[in-house]
This record gives sequence, structure tokens and C-alpha cells, in this order.
Amino acid sequence: MQLPELLAPAGGMAQLKAALRFGADAVYGALPAFGLRAFAGNFTWEELEEALRLVHGEKKKFYLTLNILPYEDELPALADTARRAYEMGVDAALVSDLGAFLMLRREVPGLKLHISTQANTLNGEAARFYYAQGAERIVLARELSLARIGELRKTLPDDLELEAFVHGAMCMSYSGRCMLSDHLTGRGGNRGACAQPCRWEYALVEKKRPEEYWPIEEDGRGTYLLSAYDLNMLAHLPELTAAGIASLKIEGRMKTEYYVATVVGAYRRALNALGESENAYRALLPELEGELRKASHRAFNTGFYFGPPAPMAGAAGFTQEMEYVARVESWRDGQAVLRLKNRFYVGDTLELLCPDGSFPFQVEDIILTDSGEQVNTVSIAGQRVTIPLPHPAAEGDFLRGPNRNHQA
Repeated sequence: MQLPELLAPAGGMAQLKAALRFGADAVYGALPAFGLRAFAGNFTWEELEEALRLVHGEKKKFYLTLNILPYEDELPALADTARRAYEMGVDAALVSDLGAFLMLRREVPGLKLHISTQANTLNGEAARFYYAQGAERIVLARELSLARIGELRKTLPDDLELEAFVHGAMCMSYSGRCMLSDHLTGRGGNRGACAQPCRWEYALVEKKRPEEYWPIEEDGRGTYLLSAYDLNMLAHLPELTAAGIASLKIEGRMKTEYYVATVVGAYRRALNALGESENAYRALLPELEGELRKASHRAFNTGFYFGPPAPMAGAAGFTQEMEYVARVESWRDGQAVLRLKNRFYVGDTLELLCPDGSFPFQVEDIILTDSGEQVNTVSIAGQRVTIPLPHPAAEGDFLRGPNRNHQA
């Protein structure tokens, strides 16, 4: 079976390293300008150079997001950015605006272009137009069902790739195009600065009773009329592959390196198992679905892949069963040096998260690495500590522990 590419978000260098270690085939990220995540860490030009060295050193790919909807006066700078990025070695750029696409085809002809989901490509006529103009890949509209994707694939040239989102946050909009943030806060979602007002709580108010607010009950934590569920297609990788999707995209350039490691690791192990046999994949699914619940998420559904989602909205806030405790800096002879993220104690049962799975163990001892002092607990983020760790580990692995605030 020809497995699809696993494409991971890289909001910054830490997330990029996690994506590579945990099995992504490619990553996508942005420079400070022209991407659609203005508040992610993003990459400076110097960091992009380092990122490309790391990615290409593992024979993987880096796709640069240039999918802002640009104004006329921004087009020259967009072209300059794309040209410099191409000369540095980015493998492709994502664009959503037709004018930006046509300009980049003319101004930077060697740069491969992927058409963003924001172009909301739903049919073969649109896909073939982009292909005729030089597009290599279409990131499909999120509103397409698997059945429609399969039929669309049959109408397209074999060398036009299709990419689709498979996991992460969705929004109440049409293929990511939304004016709600712009209207309510002045921060444009199509300019990379969405304030996520679809995640806010809302109530009804009657015109003649402006001070009387009536909540529309959904659960004990609030009312989330517009808040979409998170997408989770881990259990449907065979169907995605059969539909002809060449790249499986994980959403999350605002997410932590722990989130990237957890989700990418689960999808990588699932794809590897599917490459062995569908039985091996099905046998591993319960464990991997459990992995996804250990990272921050809203309630899951399958989006539009099997028809309009029901419910389409109403997802409350984030939940996660486990929390990021520390990152492994080194391991030798059963001793691990860690960089602390959250508090833990001697006697706690933690899990080591590494690319081949997760492994529980009990903390027997904690030593402050720099002073050699033995302590019962640590809580200062960024502190280096040494603990016995029975399972082999390597730099870039993670420790996690039960989320004490988690509500089952």
C-alpha cells in the first residue's frame, strides 16, 4: 500500500523538532509575515535556514505558508519573500489568493505551489484550472465528503496531488474564511490575527429587554453555539487512502511541542501499522485513540467526511487526560536529564512518550541537576532535573503525568 504523506504543523522550532522526531514526513510553517497564524512563534529567516537544514537532513519537506489574502500594495513584498524562501530551499508554498498564485507562478516560476483550503476547491473544474496554471497540490475544501473526494480524484491528472485535513481544530466558517473576528474585534482571521470569537459564550437578548440575557443551555460549563468540534480521522485512514488523498494534514500551528509529538506520533504509528496490514492497524487503534485524549482537545467528530457533522457546533473548552511534565534532554545508564514544564513528585506515576509508544514508570528519586540536591518535588518551569528512567529515551522525548484538573 502506498501510504499518504503525514504533514505536521510547525509553529516554531520546538514544534518542528517534535514533528520530525515523532514521524512527520513534512511540516508546514510560516515566517512572521504572510502566513495565517500571526500569533504563532513562526520562523525568522535565520530559523528558517536552520529548519530547512534539519528537515532536509532527514530527507523530509518544509512547506511555507503564504496563504494570507493580500492587498495590492503587499504583493511585491510577498513575491520577494517567496523568492528568498525558494532560494533557501523551501519545498513548496501554500497560497489561497488567486492573484497571489498567478503572480508567484510568474515571479518565482521554480517554486512549487499548493492551493490552500481557503481557496475552497470543491470540484474538478477548479482543480484543473489550478493545475493548468502550475499548481502541484490542492488542499481540499473542508466541506467535501470522502465519497465526493473519491469521485473528484478520478477526474484529475495523476500528478495533481490532493491534501486534506485529518486532525485538529475546525472553525465555524466556510473553508476557513470568516469575518466574525474582524467585525467584533478588528482582528482579521484572513489576515492571520483571528481572535476566535466562535469559541466565546453567547446568549439571546430580546430587543426591548436589552438587559435580560438568556443563555441557551448546552452543558454545565457554558454555551458554545458557534464552537466547532475538533476533527479526528484516525479511525478512517484506510478510507482516506482509498479516496486518493496524498497528504494527511494535522492542524495546530498554535499548539505546543507536546501536542505535536502526541498527535503526530499516534498518526505515524497508525500509518505504519496500516502499511503492515489493516488488521494490525485495527488492533492498534484503541491504544492510539487513547493517546489522542492525552493531548489538549475539544470533543471529536469526523467533520464533513461522512456527510454534514451532527452536531456541527457546541464543543466546549479544551480537555486532556494527561499534562506535559518535562522534556528529555539526555538519557544514559538509566538516568534521564529533564527540562521541567510542570510539577511532579517522588512517588508519582508518569509516562515516557517516545516515537515507539508510551511507557509508565514510578518516580523513585529527583535530583536538581545543577546543584546535585535531592528533593521530593520540583515545580519551577525550565529547571533541569535528573531522575532514574528505566526505559531508554533520547533528546526530544517527553514525560507526562495525570492532569489533575481533568474531568472525565
